[in-house]
Amino acid sequence: MNHRAQQMFQRFAPWLLLAAILLLWQLVCSALQVSDFIFPSPWSVLEAGAEHWQAILGHAWRTFWVTLVGFGIAILVGVLLGFLMGSSQLAYKAMYPLMTGFNALPKAAFVPILVVWFGIGIGPAILTAFLISFFPIMVNIATGLATLEPELEDVLRVLGARRWDVLIKVGLPRSLPYFFAALKVAITLAFVGSTVSEMTASNEGIGYLLISAGASMQMGLAFAGLLTVGAMAMLMYEFFAVLERRLTGWAHRGGQH
Repeated sequence: MNHRAQQMFQRFAPWLLLAAILLLWQLVCSALQVSDFIFPSPWSVLEAGAEHWQAILGHAWRTFWVTLVGFGIAILVGVLLGFLMGSSQLAYKAMYPLMTGFNALPKAAFVPILVVWFGIGIGPAILTAFLISFFPIMVNIATGLATLEPELEDVLRVLGARRWDVLIKVGLPRSLPYFFAALKVAITLAFVGSTVSEMTASNEGIGYLLISAGASMQMGLAFAGLLTVGAMAMLMYEFFAVLERRLTGWAHRGGQH
């Protein structure tokens, strides 16, 4: 297989794998005659999606923009805290254990508290998306800055650069690969957070759709909702992957992954 053909195969590999999974899923459901009330086949999910596409689209848009708002806050807070931790050894040692402990807390447990504070609606969903996604961003920014080679910093200091100059002109650009790696992980977590919150603290969104479909035994619709969340997360993941390739190609051998 020549290099060009290998690149084409790698590009379409995820879609080929997805097609194989769906085909296997359909064959298993058909061969075992699994009831749609237990585990719907891809064809049943497709039929449910086609039947309720307007409702799915409306709920998906609500989940999408709520997730992006929470994710935007996570980027802002994560970058600021990561910069603080990465630029100060004292701040790193003081904050990292506390942030790690906070990250270990189940974010779904915060939803009832957020409902008391902000009521039913977008507030708990936005904040849950933020709480579950800011940690990877913060840690990767802090790691990128904290692992700046001492020898490089010494050379820059000799050349007259101040600590601030080193962090801004060298540390932050060097942290970009870490930053985009964090974004690709964090955006998927943000969708998890907003959907979980919508399942208990909203009357709109994919999370609410999942609960409603499950209560009415519409398993095909429930799976269609799940696949919609996955599709939105994949779309945003690919968006950040494209940005990463364009902005940090210098950091990878051959200009890309």
